[in-house]
Amino acid sequence: MSERKVLNKYYPPDFDPSKIPKLKLPKDRQYVVRLMAPFNMRCKTCGEYIYKGKKFNARKETVQNEVYLGLPIFRFYIKCTRCLAEITFKTDPENTDYSMEHGATRNFQAEKLLEEEEKRVQKEREDEELNNPMKVLENRTKDSKLEMEVLENLQELKDLNQRQAHVDFEAMLRRHRLSEEERRQRQQEEDERETAALLEEARRRRLLEDSDSEDEATPTPPWPAPRPTPTAILHEAPKAKRKAATLGSKAQLSGLVVVKKTKTETDGRSGRGPAPSPGALESEKATDPAARAPAASSLSQLGAYGDSGDSDGSD
Repeated sequence: MSERKVLNKYYPPDFDPSKIPKLKLPKDRQYVVRLMAPFNMRCKTCGEYIYKGKKFNARKETVQNEVYLGLPIFRFYIKCTRCLAEITFKTDPENTDYSMEHGATRNFQAEKLLEEEEKRVQKEREDEELNNPMKVLENRTKDSKLEMEVLENLQELKDLNQRQAHVDFEAMLRRHRLSEEERRQRQQEEDERETAALLEEARRRRLLEDSDSEDEATPTPPWPAPRPTPTAILHEAPKAKRKAATLGSKAQLSGLVVVKKTKTETDGRSGRGPAPSPGALESEKATDPAARAPAASSLSQLGAYGDSGDSDGSD
């Protein structure tokens, strides 16, 4: 089992490699290879763009009767990803590139075309100088003259810049410092304004919150009573205490003083004695000044009684 992966094979002593039959394959036979598009191209049939690096399963063949310095040239066949049209291109070992044959057009070739044009002009000039020595001298004279003109123009530009550019580095640094200070001061002022605005807004918000909380905590005060008119006091009923305090004459106090009834009168009224007749009651009312006075409340009677005692004591 150790010899299973060994590449060396056993050849018998009578082995003759010339007796091995050789396969006769056609020279233009094709192989299926996997490759990427070497450049950006556009299909001529449908206009589909094929970018560089897109992978294809291509067929590869060797181009007949085309060799560059002994190197074979290969042709590749691919199909458009949209319309399946056939596109072919070849290797170009001379320019280390690929060349498009048919089925598509190569894109972004401006730089390559410019290089090819420069190479063509340079080659034509070399061929012309090789057969004509006078042309070599003329070309050298033209080149030297063009070089001198370029140097003169460059020197003129340098002199012009030196005349126009009087740079004072100290003034430049001073101006830079001033601009930096102004910018810093302006930034500081803007920061202060923003801070003041934020503080003012916070204060207003706090005041609004405090006012809202006070409104919620304290009940709303009742509506004030309507202010009476100056003549309203004339229509009000006089109070007992005020009336007792203001009254000074005995004629006015006579209606407020309650006469103490005797025991016989109270007993007769309560039912112990004979019931009085209606005529007697009327005569009693006529003679009793307290009965003729209007009924007063208990508080007014108490105040009147106290005032009457004071008035009697003073007399």
